[in-house]
Parts: sequence; structure tokens; C-alpha cells
Amino acid sequence: MNFTLIGKKVGMTQVYDENNKLVPVTVIEAGPCPVTQVKTDDVDGYTGVQIGFGEKKPYRTNKAMTGHFKKSGIAPTTRMVEVRCEAAPDCKAGEVLTVAGFNDVAKVDVIAITKGRGFQGVVKRWGFSGGPDSHGSMMHRRGGSYGQCQWPGEVYKGRKMPGHMGCVQRTVQNLKVVKVIEEKNLLLVKGSIPGHTETPVLVRSAIKVRKTA
Repeated sequence: MNFTLIGKKVGMTQVYDENNKLVPVTVIEAGPCPVTQVKTDDVDGYTGVQIGFGEKKPYRTNKAMTGHFKKSGIAPTTRMVEVRCEAAPDCKAGEVLTVAGFNDVAKVDVIAITKGRGFQGVVKRWGFSGGPDSHGSMMHRRGGSYGQCQWPGEVYKGRKMPGHMGCVQRTVQNLKVVKVIEEKNLLLVKGSIPGHTETPVLVRSAIKVRKTA
């Protein structure tokens, strides 16, 4: 399986790389993530690993989840994610995965929820150029004509129109791992990732690694 951890976005900064060049990086607090359950073909019909992240007070955990965590021998966590595996995983329930697993990984994929932008028009939401800027045009930031007249007399589905923007899951692929700070559970990746500060993220070793010449 691709090495995967749950974490949260800390913020952005800049560091010097091995060539003494200033690189913009996003700081991610990745793990530690205890393994809450291991899925097998014999019992569950597929293979996978369920991991947790964060600390949760026991009295805020219902009885079903309390028993689930007790079976694995770990404390309750605020988040849990299940990762599918092609083959039987080599980890066991109760084992703790740390950011050290990214030491030999060159690039990662980061999955997160984008910032919410509320209700937006077509210029901001879809990048429309808008209408004339001169006085009296009345079409500065409008979307133009959407439908037809007598026939078919409706707006086709899929039209780019004003509406809610943001708050959707996005995956940023092939982000370079600049630095791994094991003692602080921090992962520094080159570039930006979706979401605001403290946004929960899922970090995994890159699936589609780009080939460089």
C-alpha cells in the first residue's frame, strides 16, 4: 500500500534547500496515526488499513466506538480514515505510524477540502471575462445568455452559472517532500495545498509520479 497519514495544515513558510535556494513550503502536521483496524480478505472481503489521528476525550466517544478503540488497545481519536490495499498490509492493530515513513519518499499527494467562497458569480467561479467595462453596458460581470427561446425553452444541464463555490475535496499531486522533521511530526512539502489553517488533510506517497528527464 502507499504510505498514508492523516494530518492537518499548519501554514506556509519558506526554507533553503540543498542548493541554497529559497523554496516556498507548506507545513503539515502528519501523524502519529495509530492503526485502529486491519481489514483482511477472509473476514471483510477486501484488504485495507484503518488509521486514526488526534486525541479525543473518552466521555465524548459513544459506546460502540469506545469498544472499537479498546479492541485495538488505543485511545479514542478525533478522526479515522480507511485506506484500501492491493495486498495484505504488513502492519497490525495498535501499531503507530509516524511521519518517519516519508523519509524515503520523494513526492506525495495531499487530499483536503478547499476553502468555502460562498455564492459567487461566473467571473470568479468560472473565470469568465465579463462584458464591456464602459458606462451603460449593464453586462460588466454577467454570464450572458443561458437558454433558448421557444425551443427547447429550457437551460441545458451543466451550464456554468453563478452558485456556491468551494468546500469541495481536491487532490494536489506530486508535491516534492522538502524536509521531514520527525521529532515534531512535521512534513514540509513544496508549494500550496487546499484549505485553510488547521484543515484536516490526507497525505500519501504519490501514485502517479512524474518522470523527469
